[in-house]
Amino acid sequence: MSRKVRLGIIGLGTQGGLYAGFLADGTVPNMELGAIADTDPEKRAAAGKYGVPVYADHHALLASGEVDAVVTTVPHYLHPEIGIAALEAGVHALVEKPAGVYTGQVAELNAVAARHPELTYAIMFNQRNNPLYQRIKQIVDDGEIGRIRRTNWLITTWWRPQGYYEQSEWRATWGGEGGGVLVNQAPHQLDLWQWICGVPESVYAKVAYGFRRDIAVEDEVTAVVDYGDGATGTFVTATHDLAGTDRLEILGDQGKIVVDRSKTATVTRLVKDEREISDSMATDDVRKLFKGEMDPTQFYSQEVVEFESAWGAQHRGVLENFAANILDGTPLLAPGSDGMHGVRLANAIHLSSWLGREVPLDFDEDVYLAELNERIRAEGKFDERPAGTGGS
Repeated sequence: MSRKVRLGIIGLGTQGGLYAGFLADGTVPNMELGAIADTDPEKRAAAGKYGVPVYADHHALLASGEVDAVVTTVPHYLHPEIGIAALEAGVHALVEKPAGVYTGQVAELNAVAARHPELTYAIMFNQRNNPLYQRIKQIVDDGEIGRIRRTNWLITTWWRPQGYYEQSEWRATWGGEGGGVLVNQAPHQLDLWQWICGVPESVYAKVAYGFRRDIAVEDEVTAVVDYGDGATGTFVTATHDLAGTDRLEILGDQGKIVVDRSKTATVTRLVKDEREISDSMATDDVRKLFKGEMDPTQFYSQEVVEFESAWGAQHRGVLENFAANILDGTPLLAPGSDGMHGVRLANAIHLSSWLGREVPLDFDEDVYLAELNERIRAEGKFDERPAGTGGS
């Protein structure tokens, strides 16, 4: 292999075109464009401008010998199928988010990847390459705000008009896309939430389907998770908030992190555990507190963390990291197996709303798939999904 990884782009839509542009411009130094595949003749014709071989499907591309690795820029249900095909063909795989639509698909993909440890398997969680979230994770991992007691993420910056959903037959359907805001817009936040704060034990969700849009899938979600030991979290997202809010709060017993619009974080560090501060307050101190005569800043310090991130830099960084792992074993920012966490949480949120009760994160996958297929049947447009990859 040359010192540049030859990448095959499977699916030349918006995202595939973005990556092709990066590689054509030479902005990913250890990677080059090897080939493109798309089932759409018009997109294949458009791919001619890149000067690389173009194929009618991923099978032909994988058999061509023109690529060392592929990225799956295709509809969600196809990510596991194509990822598995690549790995079994001896080709490194970078899957787009989400890793799949339901956990059975992702489990099969992860199992195939585990049988091929010689190959690199990663997922395009480009927000893990955001220096702001990397710093926040470091602060949490280092125990600077103590043990997490509560988390809240309000992320409603996904406003989508009705026309967005009417672009294609598969969009915002159970059989074609597998869900709404949870599988399309919010997978990055579901990943970051667990990557930074930990995987919850259970979830209870209130979800509205077609609440403010004429669609079958969810456009409004409120989920409450339980981390155990009294710690809880909430996740709220929607696609009908025109003004939109993006605010993450992580409260620990020794501090707090507040992130606004994924750009600025205010980190508060207490001088000691909050319970110790509480227990040390005498009656006189409490009186002063109520009368506004106490300066609370004596108990904490604050730091504002802010990073500038150039457009496209995070995606390019994941591509570069993926190639570096292939070439010299550089650790992956986002191992492909991590894709299971976000899919499992999204499935649990759906299942909780469908069953009307709290569900554990280790829910019965067969129950979820049966509920999903019931909704696919009601749509009457797509085939039901099997327990494996759901390939077509």
